[in-house]
Amino acid sequence: MQVDTPVRERVMRAAISLFAAKGFGATSIREIADAAGVTKGGVYHYFESKDDLLFEVYTRMLRMQTSRMRTIADDDSLPLPQRLHAIVADVVETSIANLEEAVVFFQSVHLLAADRQDQVRAERRAYQDRVRDLVAEGQATGVFRTDVPADLIVNYHLGAIHRLGSWYRADGPLTAEQVGTHFADLMLASLRP
Repeated sequence: MQVDTPVRERVMRAAISLFAAKGFGATSIREIADAAGVTKGGVYHYFESKDDLLFEVYTRMLRMQTSRMRTIADDDSLPLPQRLHAIVADVVETSIANLEEAVVFFQSVHLLAADRQDQVRAERRAYQDRVRDLVAEGQATGVFRTDVPADLIVNYHLGAIHRLGSWYRADGPLTAEQVGTHFADLMLASLRP
């Protein structure tokens, strides 16, 4: 990590790397501070607890992806299938670009305090609901098949994206863009009437 990187960001990057490699429970504030090149007091200046760090991992990634999804979903200049394709490709690409965060996100959400788990789940549900609404819109207008419920389609495809951290490797045969395109193609193929 570069010394000129703001302290809060250095602490976040160190926490994300350690949480992804060792797990949330096995990582101490001391290890985060050492990896970030700050004191424990420096960590506590920005985050009251390790739980605050974990919560920040979730909210930062989820809000970024939700903002991007809404921009695409609301772009009426694109036909509905192209918007859905772009959304799926984007969530795959941004998950891969932030793969450590994605790993932490899906391995440790259950470790957050109950109220924070509820907040994260509500934000994630809002994302899924908006994508589901696009699928349902396509079903209502005859663009997409209607024999499979929109919720099932969205949960199936987004659930597969959640597993990227267990198999995707940057040095593997496919780029993030290729994986995103394949995932989006598969979703649209499953929706053809």
